[in-house]
Amino acid sequence: MTFITELENTFAASSNAENALSMAKYMKDLFPFYGIKTDERRAILKSVCKKHQAEIDSNARTIAWELFLKKERELQYCGIEIIIKSLKNNYIIEDIVWIEKLLITNSWWDSVDTISKYILGSYLEQFPTEIATVVQRFSNAENMWLNRSVILFQLGYKSKTDFHLLQSLCLKHSHSNEFFIRKAIGWALREYAKTDPEAVREFVLQSNLKPLSKKEALKNI
Repeated sequence: MTFITELENTFAASSNAENALSMAKYMKDLFPFYGIKTDERRAILKSVCKKHQAEIDSNARTIAWELFLKKERELQYCGIEIIIKSLKNNYIIEDIVWIEKLLITNSWWDSVDTISKYILGSYLEQFPTEIATVVQRFSNAENMWLNRSVILFQLGYKSKTDFHLLQSLCLKHSHSNEFFIRKAIGWALREYAKTDPEAVREFVLQSNLKPLSKKEALKNI
């Protein structure tokens, strides 16, 4: 039995119809769910991975992409988590092609935020010379989720955050009426405020950001 087949069978056996309905509703009914909560899902994934580790090690990208194309959201989450674990510090420069595909496929805030921080962020940390090219392409894209991803990719960078770049992206998208863009601007600034609160406060007070972005950015200062 292949890894994906066993994972699907185990999830199906562990499904919970009541949870599935509430989880789908929370996600605006964009995706069906097995109804498996996060801790149980991760425990199942860990157990099945142990049985098929060699298969995963040799085919992580293919397996992750196949999972991400499945209809159930839990399988899509597993695809993301396999990439995070398997490819950290082991990306190749061409991986940006399918990272972009991940961001624009089955897109919603839950997947995009995780991919942005833990996959795109890790990729660009490994290949910093690609930052300018990727940021320009994604920030100029018509796809809102690509725009959001480059606002958020530095979420885990802390003191290594390029605050000048973050400021430029916030200003570039400051007039957006998209809720998810306004929220991302505030979130990214709020996160960096843990490192340099005065710099964030000064930037926000001097910038013409939307009220939601300002509120989110200054929430903990």
